[in-house]
Amino acid sequence: MGAAVLLKQFESILGGPLDWQSRSEPERAPTGVAEIDSATGGLPRGCLTEIVGAASSGRTSLLLSLLAAATVRQEACALVDAEDAFSPHSAADAGVQLERLLWVRCGHSAEHALKAADLLIQGGGFGLVVMDLGDTAPHTAKRISLASWFRLRRAVEHTPTILVSLARQSNAKTCASLVIECGRHATTWSGARSVSRLLRGFEVRAQSTQRRKQCSPVFTATAI
Repeated sequence: MGAAVLLKQFESILGGPLDWQSRSEPERAPTGVAEIDSATGGLPRGCLTEIVGAASSGRTSLLLSLLAAATVRQEACALVDAEDAFSPHSAADAGVQLERLLWVRCGHSAEHALKAADLLIQGGGFGLVVMDLGDTAPHTAKRISLASWFRLRRAVEHTPTILVSLARQSNAKTCASLVIECGRHATTWSGARSVSRLLRGFEVRAQSTQRRKQCSPVFTATAI
């Protein structure tokens, strides 16, 4: 019996076309940064998103914007902090409602962070779960197996949770539905080159590597 005949029989039993590969477009939530939302449409729920970039690339500013936007929507959030780098005071200044945020400190262990993120997703109830590996050494983060990332992706599927991994470079590879790269674009100094100069500020840009659509500058950090 040919494959086409079998397919027609299954479709007649199910009462419609058999399309097991189709998947509806996930709901997306705003990041709180208009330029990022314009380039990506927001972060997809039920999916893994990676935010990557070096230190001072704007990745932490984007993280705080995500947390602020989610807590303003009155969603419960969880931050899995691998290297104890989170600053509650800075978060509060950025508009994060700390009473809606669960801060999980992992004692400088990427393995503990991975397990904690998995448990939080499996437990449910969170609109946003972030695993912060931004201060984890790249060689340590890369030791997380692709199978572990696949497990996280499968765990968050069919849930309303946004799962975000923050790191210096992409680690989840094809398990990530969206990757946002942050990088410093321009630095502003005052004073003559021959003497001590003062850092006045710097500008960073973010780019979605899925759509290859670069955003306009989204953050400006200014020294005071």
